Amino acid sequence: MSMAKILTGISRFRDDYQDKRDLFERVATRGQSPEVLFIGCSDSRVPPEIITSAEPGDLFVLRVLGNIVPPYGTGEMAIGAVVEYALLELPVEHIIVCGHTDCGAIWALDQHPDWIHASHLARWIEHARPAQSKVEASGLTDSEQHLAMVRENVLLQLEHLRSYDLVRQREREGNVVLHGWVYHLETGEVEAYSQRQDVWQAIGTESGS
Repeated sequence: MSMAKILTGISRFRDDYQDKRDLFERVATRGQSPEVLFIGCSDSRVPPEIITSAEPGDLFVLRVLGNIVPPYGTGEMAIGAVVEYALLELPVEHIIVCGHTDCGAIWALDQHPDWIHASHLARWIEHARPAQSKVEASGLTDSEQHLAMVRENVLLQLEHLRSYDLVRQREREGNVVLHGWVYHLETGEVEAYSQRQDVWQAIGTESGS
């Protein structure tokens, strides 16, 4: 998308703003009270609001490379600040970690990033490395491994979330529910992990909705 197209889009948004003026004025004057923190990838093909048909004020969104949540105590304060704000100030009732197919961060695990020229990237994706190690030990074929790593990375980041005392406490009290999702770029399907059944199920089906 070119910069010219972005500027044209802003002009078009002004028309949309007028069409939905009541909505925008409401969220501007009443503040925000989203029930969901959506943690997704920075990938430009994975827009949370479009995938979920959400409107302004519906989602509190964190987008970061590989939908990675570094464990508590790693010194990555920005992610922790978002989580704490979501739980203490809003407070949200659900946290979704959403991965996606063809994820560049997952592919990068195989490409040995340059620790000299891409040190931030190299360090960041190490927070997903255990997912790769688990899948590689599973005996899956090469063609099956990418989706398996995307899924396993979502589950890993959910566990990283639980390393935060506040998340564990709210989950234990029943005040927040954690969800693992994967968005399939090729089909538009979103699947969710069922911890009770230990399976991934398409959302919208009788068992996965």
